[in-house]
Amino acid sequence: MSDFAEFQARGRTALLSGRATHDSPMEEGAARWGAAAVLRPEGEVVHRLTELAATIDAPGHWVHGGPTLHVTLRSLEPYRAGLPEDDPLRRAYAAALADAARELPPVRVRLAGVSAHPGGVLVGAHPSDDTLVTMRERYVRALEARGVRDLEHGRVRDRWYISLVHFAAPLADARDLVAWCDAHGDTGFGTIELPSAEIVRFAHTGTGIRVESLSRVAFRPGGPPAGNSASIM
Repeated sequence: MSDFAEFQARGRTALLSGRATHDSPMEEGAARWGAAAVLRPEGEVVHRLTELAATIDAPGHWVHGGPTLHVTLRSLEPYRAGLPEDDPLRRAYAAALADAARELPPVRVRLAGVSAHPGGVLVGAHPSDDTLVTMRERYVRALEARGVRDLEHGRVRDRWYISLVHFAAPLADARDLVAWCDAHGDTGFGTIELPSAEIVRFAHTGTGIRVESLSRVAFRPGGPPAGNSASIM
């Protein structure tokens, strides 16, 4: 958790020094909010996260809850308003996801720690074993095998989280928001299982974000945790 504590401190400093950023509603070809591979929590923890997010005083920003809550495995492409079922890339994303998830058990993460960051507020998701990292590595290779370009440009995603808020306008109340994060900084939700992975697209509702599932693959319940060396080849 020491690394996460440093992340919390950096996020706090960024907001108090006026370095907040914000998103805008999706536009065709924009780098943010394109199709992605995600893992969404299920069950009681969704209600608990939703209730917590609803206590954040963030008028004008995108406060998440319910099926919007997710851990991002991989950003896949710039934003496109339309992704028909026969789209070649959509099919490749789904096939690669199925290959990557094969024989893996559900991903287990410990949800602990609330933090501000320049673009919003999140809850840390700390992997309980190697399964999440293995899934990421497998998925990268499965995409490469299908000739799908790397939107993340070689970045290794090594911090996992569930976003509670994305800023959608200049932040007017940084001190109040930082104070809320400080008060909830040690909040924990225990260890949860993420039972499936999905290809999703995002849509702006006018006041927030909606997540639409395009493809889903379930992990194998009861399977042994994977090691970092697991391969789909």
